[in-house]
Amino acid sequence: MNDRAIESSSSRSAHCDAPRIAIAGILHETNTFAPFMTAIDAFRQEWIVGNAAFEARYGGTRTSMGGAIDAAAQHGASLAAGLYAAATPSGMVTAEAAEELMNAVVASVDSEADGLLLIMHGAMVAEGIPDMEGDLLGRLRKRLGRQLPIAMTIDLHGNVSEEMAELADLIVGYDTYPHIDMYERAIEAFGLLIRYIEGDIRPVRALAHTGMIVVPQAMMTEEGAMKELMDRAFAMEEEPGVLNVTVAGGFPYSDVPDAGMTFIVTADGDEALAVRCAEELACLAASWKDRFQLQAIPPREAVRIALLAEEGPVILAEGSDNVGGGAPADATHTLACLTEASKPALAVICDAEAVRVAATLGIGGVFRGKVGGRMDELHGRPVEVEGKVRTLFDGEYRHIGPYMTGQQAFMGLTAVLACGNLTLVLTEKRVAPWDLGHIDSIGLRAEDFHIILVKSAIAWQAAFGPIARDVIHIDSPGCCSANLSHFRYEQVRRPVYPLDTGEPHIRIASYGYSRSNP
Repeated sequence: MNDRAIESSSSRSAHCDAPRIAIAGILHETNTFAPFMTAIDAFRQEWIVGNAAFEARYGGTRTSMGGAIDAAAQHGASLAAGLYAAATPSGMVTAEAAEELMNAVVASVDSEADGLLLIMHGAMVAEGIPDMEGDLLGRLRKRLGRQLPIAMTIDLHGNVSEEMAELADLIVGYDTYPHIDMYERAIEAFGLLIRYIEGDIRPVRALAHTGMIVVPQAMMTEEGAMKELMDRAFAMEEEPGVLNVTVAGGFPYSDVPDAGMTFIVTADGDEALAVRCAEELACLAASWKDRFQLQAIPPREAVRIALLAEEGPVILAEGSDNVGGGAPADATHTLACLTEASKPALAVICDAEAVRVAATLGIGGVFRGKVGGRMDELHGRPVEVEGKVRTLFDGEYRHIGPYMTGQQAFMGLTAVLACGNLTLVLTEKRVAPWDLGHIDSIGLRAEDFHIILVKSAIAWQAAFGPIARDVIHIDSPGCCSANLSHFRYEQVRRPVYPLDTGEPHIRIASYGYSRSNP
């Protein structure tokens, strides 16, 4: 048992106190290619401080935060909730916002806690700070010391840096894409943190970077190479001494030195074991590099094929405008091909200006004007539509499906237009199609449509997967395009596949127990 664990344990014994776990975090997936910046206001809607607010917001939800609440009850621990802030994936975070967020989180953490559970994404980038997670961990260590046990949860799309692996004692990543296990992973991280505090385990870590950038569409965990990697990782977790194996597919739209697929293996005091497992997984992934490529179809051809299908819904996955990857959600490349659809089609577009016009017209009014294409020409030009305003809605709903069940969501002012066979939903805010609530809340049934256009790569499956008859991936321009040749990478460490030819260059680092607990 390390010195801090002994001290904390005896202090609890003397005072009959339960272990006290601080919890805090910032969640943002940053697309450095997105045509807009992310300021502090983007985080204000999910800015939760203190136990009462934390419990009110997340109690009973299947989120990371809900998992922490339930895990504390399971372990007889008390929570000390600091600041948790989150924003929809978007462009580079401004330097001012980054400083305000990190200063607020660091100040909010209870310095008397026995340990800290930090909820992060793993791919957060700000002006001048390519690794927000690593930077925040460094600031927390400066204030709280290297002795404090810290566990961190991350998204499957995290770009894991050496600083993150060194400064967090435990890193637990999601195992699913679509992400439907964040609740379980928070419970797992919490349990490991308690074991560490009590001296039951001595966590050491190995980080293996594959030297590969992989697009999200190739990371679905229920099929293909990603499933096989996950299966091998799960088997490793059954080996004696292995505490956790995290497969981080990476986020290709953050142009940072550490972008790409990584593996973090945490073992109980056995650094060589951690290195062996991480290296095996990285070599396996590199040998399958060609299996992580994606075939996509241009919009007009995709719509033609979808209309020929005998049964629907057929999902048109426009991953280049993926809201969950930071895109503007107003791309019109595929929308322009649906305005004259011969079968019922559904599309959701973010266009605050068009929503305001529709609201002024009122229900029953006829909207005639341009929608989408407001952000930049990369995502297409505005498209002319005409349709009756069928519904106006304030845009608030709760998730009803398996992804973050019970979480509140906000589309802002929302209008539904009936444009012939096309039902067009206009939203004031960007909303990802992660949950059926975003159409159920406005009285629409997914089963009624032959074609559903989704601004998503894979996460749409949490909402529409059970009813989808087919999926067609769209090859269109956008800041989340699956065709990486569209992007000019300047910061990522080279060589990296597929931007460079040859075999992927694997990098391995390890972090012993004594380094995180001197």
